[in-house]
Amino acid sequence: MNTLIFRTVAPFLTALMLLFSVFVLLRGHNEPGGGFIGGLIAASGLAIYGIARGVAAVRRALFFHPLTIAGAGLLLSTIAGLLSIPFGVPFMTGLWVYPSLLGTEVPLSSVLLFDVGVYLVVLGAITSIALALEEKEVE
Repeated sequence: MNTLIFRTVAPFLTALMLLFSVFVLLRGHNEPGGGFIGGLIAASGLAIYGIARGVAAVRRALFFHPLTIAGAGLLLSTIAGLLSIPFGVPFMTGLWVYPSLLGTEVPLSSVLLFDVGVYLVVLGAITSIALALEEKEVE
């Protein structure tokens, strides 16, 4: 499966899948989607890139170890839940702020922070598993 066409197309396909995964992540609290499926799409894109270019190329592209990414996501998700405590509302209650960005009011919530955390946990965990399996296969 390591053809010239696959190796040439894989970086573009990976970039497209990563972009689509962010789209799915951001639309998740209003429509179907969210952090879990967005993370799976991103991890699938990185797996395709790993099959085409090798595990070392994926590790260079990530900058951080996949389990570090998963740990950061777990921390973000925990923070999103704990934000409700100072406001005296039940755990994991969605809290909203409306900052103005370039003259446009942008609604941001703790739900988005939780979704980003889930995205990073899934991306890190699945990518770590895929890279480990790919390394075992090469040996």
